[in-house]
Amino acid sequence: MTVLILESVSPGLRGEITRWLLELKPGVFVGTLSAMVRDLLWEKVCNEAADGGCVLVHRAANEQGFAIRMEGRTSKVVEDFEGLLLMRVPE
Repeated sequence: MTVLILESVSPGLRGEITRWLLELKPGVFVGTLSAMVRDLLWEKVCNEAADGGCVLVHRAANEQGFAIRMEGRTSKVVEDFEGLLLMRVPE
């Protein structure tokens, strides 16, 4: 399972992402992708997000069972505490 969250990006980019993922709410996408497609889609989103922010959550072989990637301006920040990922709201 893959979850992609886009903040302050163009409607065109959001529309393009719907080719691969289902948009649950504005800017929140979910679906099942191969690792290769997921990585290529992440590159595309990062390159076209302009001043927006992107968050990608996907399965991983770690204690929590998932990994988080963030790019650009997002409303929260991921903090790594000895391998445990937690979210922090910046001041």
